[in-house]
Amino acid sequence: MRLRLLLAIAAVLAASPLLAADADNARMDALVEQAVQRYQLPGIAVGVIEDGKVVRRITRGELVAGESAAINDDSLFKIASNTKAMTAAVLARLVQAGKLRWDDPVTRHLPQFRMQDPWVTRNMQVRDLLIHNSGLGLGAGDLMLWPEPNNFDRSDIIAGLAHLKPTGSFRSEYAYDNLMYVVAGEVAAAAGGKPYVQLVREEIFQPLGMQRCQVGAWSPAALGNIAQPHHRDGKRNIAAERDPAQVTDFPSMAAGGIRCSLNDMLRWMQVLLDPAQAPGWLGATQRRALWTAHMPMPVSQRLRDWDNTHFYAYGYGWRLSDMDGQWKVAHTGTLSGMYSSLALLPDRKTGVVILINGEGEDARTALMQAMLKHYTAPAANNDVLHYARLIDDAAAQRRSAGHVRPVLPKARAATAAEFGSKAGVWQDPWFGEVSLCPRDGKLQFASAKSPRMSGQVMRAGERWYVAWQGLGEDADAWLEFSGDAQHPLLHLRAIDPDIDFSYDYPDLEFQRRGDCH
Repeated sequence: MRLRLLLAIAAVLAASPLLAADADNARMDALVEQAVQRYQLPGIAVGVIEDGKVVRRITRGELVAGESAAINDDSLFKIASNTKAMTAAVLARLVQAGKLRWDDPVTRHLPQFRMQDPWVTRNMQVRDLLIHNSGLGLGAGDLMLWPEPNNFDRSDIIAGLAHLKPTGSFRSEYAYDNLMYVVAGEVAAAAGGKPYVQLVREEIFQPLGMQRCQVGAWSPAALGNIAQPHHRDGKRNIAAERDPAQVTDFPSMAAGGIRCSLNDMLRWMQVLLDPAQAPGWLGATQRRALWTAHMPMPVSQRLRDWDNTHFYAYGYGWRLSDMDGQWKVAHTGTLSGMYSSLALLPDRKTGVVILINGEGEDARTALMQAMLKHYTAPAANNDVLHYARLIDDAAAQRRSAGHVRPVLPKARAATAAEFGSKAGVWQDPWFGEVSLCPRDGKLQFASAKSPRMSGQVMRAGERWYVAWQGLGEDADAWLEFSGDAQHPLLHLRAIDPDIDFSYDYPDLEFQRRGDCH
């Protein structure tokens, strides 16, 4: 009898890991389903690694809403700013190969590089390009990158840096900066002797077996199985800005242009968590450099409340923090209609990746939080809906504090007659030429180098603003005129206080150059 009892106990104990794994999988599936339903996502792909092994792949939804093609493990998503970690890894590989040093002056590799301050130009090192310490303001110059497509190239971006005014001192504070990653990509190309896109393929995709990832120019029709971005229209997800016949090697590639599948991202994570997955690919010194806290970041109240966070810093292409006493390495990616999130707990060789092809900012936050808490604070048992409520409460507090688009006086189309001498051609030193001119019977704002920055001039009370065509009203901007008759100036000011930081209107200062043609 005793023997039977012992055998029965042994059988239960032997089976318990399987039962626990089944319970974990069921919980992860439930969390993803909560996110899909709560935020009405068109599609999502989620992967989980534990102790270096892939334990879960979860996909839901469609490549294009309403077209029946299901998302799977090989569907391509825009990873947006999760590209930055790959750009940093390319540079780390070049450092490892002796082709550059982290403390090299940028001008050693790009003699044409200029910041507004000559001292900063001379002292900007390769490492500085990756850690958001340039002294430029949040999102400075991003209007040369987005909205896409536009007519800026990488040489325009590098030349434009000399005209961007700093908002702080060099190396004194953190301010997220996409342009410096464009420069970093060009430094890699100069040091490596090959275009950035070729280096990414040769230094990352090929040696690590990331077979579906795409960088540079490629054909969507030839690859297929590509998730398209979506925006919300009431209760519907509408595919927005579908891929052209040929994706080009656009200027922001090194800052946020790579696409990968769930399987690719899981492979990337495995190699980062466990060097044995790719022996010799990146040695301990350069791995440590990527995940060293190079630039302190402010710890928000939310991080303190949610995660008991004590430190927050930027590495090379990564955000570093502590979460419930565990080391966390993470990054997010955001492009219009597509969101990514990747988080690693290196000491546990554990990680989660989330890829979404819709308006999913809050969804990615709530879902990633709930999934990581399974490892860092399992007793709390907080799900997606818990964090969704916290996000909603914070948004309500911002609205009550006035963080809402103001109600404008009744607006109407502006006329050329009342606009008078304000009409004409205007020039900004880095953004280039824009026109404020009659077109098709309407007064239009139109950018020469960024065609999507086009919209109708409206009058609300005594003020003028641009209602952009196709960008959404949250991007609309006041037109403010100053200066004198000899030196008239035009500035754009955001109407919505919560406008995306990439609409860097404060960095623009237009001077009038002539009359409408």
